[in-house]
Amino acid sequence: MTSQDFLYHPATADTARTVPSYWEATAGPAPEGCAPLTGDESCDVAVIGGGYTGMSAALHLARDLGVDVRVLEAGPIGWGASGRNGGFNCVGAAKLSGAAMLKRVGRDEVRRYFAAQIEATELVAALARDEGIDLDRQGDGVISVAHKPGRVRELEEEARWDREVSGLTSTLWSRSELRERGYAGPEAHGGLHHAAGFGLHPLKYHRGLTRAALARGARIHDRSRVTGWQREGGGHRLVTAGGSLRAKRVLIATNGYTTDGLHPYLAGTFLPALSSIVVTRPLSEAERQAQGWTTETPLSDTRNLLFYFRLLKDGRLLLGSRGGTWGSPEALAAYRRWLEGRIGIAYPAWRGVETTHFWSGLVCLSANLTPMLGQVPDDPGVWYALAYHGNGVASAGWAGRAVAHAMTGSPVPGVGIPALMAAAPTRFPLGAHRRWLLKAAYIRFMIQDLL
Repeated sequence: MTSQDFLYHPATADTARTVPSYWEATAGPAPEGCAPLTGDESCDVAVIGGGYTGMSAALHLARDLGVDVRVLEAGPIGWGASGRNGGFNCVGAAKLSGAAMLKRVGRDEVRRYFAAQIEATELVAALARDEGIDLDRQGDGVISVAHKPGRVRELEEEARWDREVSGLTSTLWSRSELRERGYAGPEAHGGLHHAAGFGLHPLKYHRGLTRAALARGARIHDRSRVTGWQREGGGHRLVTAGGSLRAKRVLIATNGYTTDGLHPYLAGTFLPALSSIVVTRPLSEAERQAQGWTTETPLSDTRNLLFYFRLLKDGRLLLGSRGGTWGSPEALAAYRRWLEGRIGIAYPAWRGVETTHFWSGLVCLSANLTPMLGQVPDDPGVWYALAYHGNGVASAGWAGRAVAHAMTGSPVPGVGIPALMAAAPTRFPLGAHRRWLLKAAYIRFMIQDLL
């Protein structure tokens, strides 16, 4: 359970490396009250992983359920994906096609899944309100943009799916209607607006969750990577470099930074994937008008290897993309240059604009192509919640709340845990070599995205 267990270059798991993100530069001071685990301690519930899932679980366990809970986080608080994502509070979290969803669980459960997704976006807003979290809210919903004329048909099919199956509120816009609503460019041939969600500052949101959990009595141990896990009687003993933590129950909430050695039940069921972001200098009002981009609503396109993009509060462009299958410093430097080149292609008025920040991180896929939430069958004191397929801002916090209630025997709020999330994990082929599956998939996706 060391950094060497990761499927990528060791730098991707090096928690001593500072993440040079725009979010880190603008989030303000880190929460006070977190400290590495020292000595031998105990609690009722131990949470492994201090991202959105772990912090939401800790907050709801302590605040709403009166549980003695501690969080073990391998790096500094907010070091992982929860502190470095694109800040899209939106529906999604699955890569399974609509037809496959219907075949797997039926229409009622598919509708329930999307109802949970809407709940997830609303939970973010509710937590911000109730806990006084200033998360730099931006925009209204999320827009999917057809990057080629032929992809407009996909948006039309998605709109039909929303009307007939998902229950999501969506509106199809022509190219001219999209331009009128604040987004234009050579790769903007139409759009589909989903009303749920908004943009936010992901690290401010995460730090707000952390402060709220601390204020409610949760204990949070940063820089406390779990290096050993022993069963003792009916409980668990989690070992770190500085001490050990005994717990009656354990929640695994490590998402893209999970290792195969953490728990055998999850080994091979997940696949981390790299996502990278570049941010420009602030763009003037005249520059934004020249490009025809004025909306603050977050956007993504219809590529299989999607781009996601936002105008931030200070006028900067944020552009992110899936891609890369190793994560070495040299490979990431080349990827930055590629992303910078993409700016001039997608936004000709901004060709050559200076970029000030670049960073990468790991999202998490599952072999089921849906989030994984549940209880280990032969180890009932262990629960897990992970694999949000790059849409964890909303889904991870929702999953943390759901599992907090489920593992304590309390009713799960709202629609409960949908069958698509509760299904038993399946394993990827190739085991420890499964990263090569991404290489093959990316080649196929790149060809499809050109068509």
